[in-house]
Parts: sequence; C-alpha cells; structure tokens
Amino acid sequence: MHWESYSHQKIKEVVSNALKQNLDYREKPVLGLPASYLDPEVFYDDAPFLKDAPFLSTLIANPNHIGCHTLNESEAAFTGTHQIERELIDLCAKEIFEGGEEDFDGYVASGGTEANIQAIWILKRYYEIEFEANANEVAVLYSEDAHYSMPKACRLLGLKSYVTKVDEETRRVTQESLIECIKTTKESGVKHFIVIMSMSTTMFGSVDDIDEITGWLDDLAVDYKVHIDGAYGGFIYPFLTESKSYTFENPKINSFTLDGHKMLQSPYGTGIYLTRKGFMEYALTEEANYVKGKDYTLVGSRSGANAVAVWMIMRTYGSAGWKAKIEKLQKKTDRLCSNLDERGVEYFRNPDVNIVTIKSKYITPKLAEKYLLVPDAHGDNAKWFKIVVMDHVQQGLLDRFLLDLDAELQTRK
Repeated sequence: MHWESYSHQKIKEVVSNALKQNLDYREKPVLGLPASYLDPEVFYDDAPFLKDAPFLSTLIANPNHIGCHTLNESEAAFTGTHQIERELIDLCAKEIFEGGEEDFDGYVASGGTEANIQAIWILKRYYEIEFEANANEVAVLYSEDAHYSMPKACRLLGLKSYVTKVDEETRRVTQESLIECIKTTKESGVKHFIVIMSMSTTMFGSVDDIDEITGWLDDLAVDYKVHIDGAYGGFIYPFLTESKSYTFENPKINSFTLDGHKMLQSPYGTGIYLTRKGFMEYALTEEANYVKGKDYTLVGSRSGANAVAVWMIMRTYGSAGWKAKIEKLQKKTDRLCSNLDERGVEYFRNPDVNIVTIKSKYITPKLAEKYLLVPDAHGDNAKWFKIVVMDHVQQGLLDRFLLDLDAELQTRK
C-alpha cells in the first residue's frame, strides 16, 4: 500500500481550491437550496485563524455531501469537496484494502454503526431484487463478539439474526455453533445469508478467521455474501498483518466498514462504507427526485467537512508515516503484554491489534474506576476489562497502572 504524504501548505491549497469550486452563498444568487452557510453571528468567517485551518474553513462553508459521489453526478453546488471524498474512498479501497485496478463505491457515513447498517440493507435488497427473496428467506450471521450494530440493523430491517458462539479463551468462532446456526436457519426456510466478519471486535480486538469460516460455509453449501466490520481494526490491522485475507483481493469480501474517529483520531461522525461496484445501486432511493444523482445512503444529508477531515489526516501522514505511527502503538502494546506475562496476569490480545483485555479476576472495582477500564458487561457480571493503547496512553500512565495492579495483586495474596 502506498499513498503520498502532503505538506500542510499543499493540504491547504487542495482544500481551498475545492471550496472555491463549491457554491458560495454570499456571491451567487441562491434561492432553491434549503440550506446556507453557518450562522455568521455565531460562526464568523473572517476569523484570522481560518486561513491556516482548512477543516474549520470547510465547517464554516458547510458543504452538503448528500448522495454517493463515486456513482454518478452529484449536486453541482459542492463538486469541489465531493472530489476530495471520492479520492478518500479510492485511497481506502485501493491502497489500504488493495483493490488494484477495480473500481469501488462508498461514502463517509456518520460512523461504523451507520456503515454496518448500510451494508446489511444493501445486501438485503440484493437478495430481494436478484433472487426475489422475502425477508424470512434472508438471515444475518455473526458472532457473539460482534458489534451491537448488527442486532440493531436486523431489528431495523426486519431480518432474522443468528449468533455463533466463540471460544472463551481464543475468541474464535466455534465450528459446532456455526453448523447449528446454519441447520436452524435452513429448517426455518432461510436460503441466503449476510455474513458479518469482525476485523477487530470492539471489546477484545479479536479478528474472525475469515478463511476458516468461509471454508465451513462452503462445505455446508451456503449461499452468502460477506461484509467486514473493520470499524475499529480498519486503520490498524491491515498495517500490521502479513495476511491478504482481509483485503479486496479476497473475492469473498463484498464490503468494508471503517471508522475514522477511532484509530485515525478524526472528528466523531467519520465512519466509512466501501463496497464493490454494482452493489451501491441496491440502496437507490428513487423518490429523491430533487437530489441531483438521487440518494443511495442511509443518512442523506451529511457534512462534507468530515470527509475533508479524514482525507487531511491520511494525506498528512502518507502510508509510510501512518504505518510508523501504528508500529509505535504496537510496540507499546507489546511491552504492556510482556509486563502482564511477568505478573502471571491472564489476558486476550490479537498480536496485530492494540487492545488488551484482562480477565476480571485481576481487576478490582477501584482499579477499573481509576483507569476507566471498560468491562464486557456493566454491573457485577463483568468477566473482562479492556485497555486500548491509543496516542494519549503514554508509557508513564501504563507504568502507574502496573504499579497499582501490583499493589492489588499483593493485597490479594
């Protein structure tokens, strides 16, 4: 994977030129658009710092990115920043997920939850249109460690969900539970499956073994499409693993979710949905007649500034800079795990992810509260507590945690 790093000056020039191509409400006779620039009494556009702040300048300009700009014509009023979003989608699909010469569709969503719902909605419509399937003949299959957006999507879309078990220690999907799920679904009339694989679960950082699971499904003669939830892992796992299984080189993968506002540290509201060409059309809302190019997204109107923010971060680092940053976090996570090993503390960690989830028997409520450790279940039912090694987690903070952990372990002894 490779994309170029831009200087701050070049980023400013690209964004400035994009905004010049966009509609300027102050200079053009605009009567038909139901929007405007941000309220100037609150968000004044002559603040001197804006000339050096392309993201904030875009926020003030308030471009609307309604629709999907990788498909066809979009609203001409915001063509400049639409182009930045198209470049971002292309970069993610072809460089991070190694899409090669293939073309892809996608957009910047409000977050990973929306992107996952979009993926399931599109695949439901695919089966309804291409196979004349009804909702009872389509099921969504995912593991018990998958994100809560999966059951949310199923409830919204009226789909049955089937949840596979995972091994408590390895967090791997068990073959027995998958076979049982498939047997149960077929008995209830299900013919098609939307299979969700997690490229780093939120709680454990575990990565589903996609080759193993799709192999089981093939042996069971199941008709399925795969969506990858990479909301957490999308901006870390591909930079650390040697495997190509979680890329568009894998023909079994139909789409990906990423989340810029996790590892990428972009503003909240910067999820990304990526899909192969030919599938975005299943989300077409024909009734959006007043929208140029119509609408293919779940959310409709959305801020173009969010797309600009993600693009700016990726262009600031470039592929080499981003990989170096991720490797630094990995080394810090490795060191934490080594320290836990020395103390005999049991935990789960995928070696290519920066999440360390410790068994609850080692963590007292006092320790969890002091360091804001996140449990797998709130209340008295927690079995695990997780640490996420992000940029703000300095080595001194980890050292203080380990000292407090030592004190708790000694008291227990």
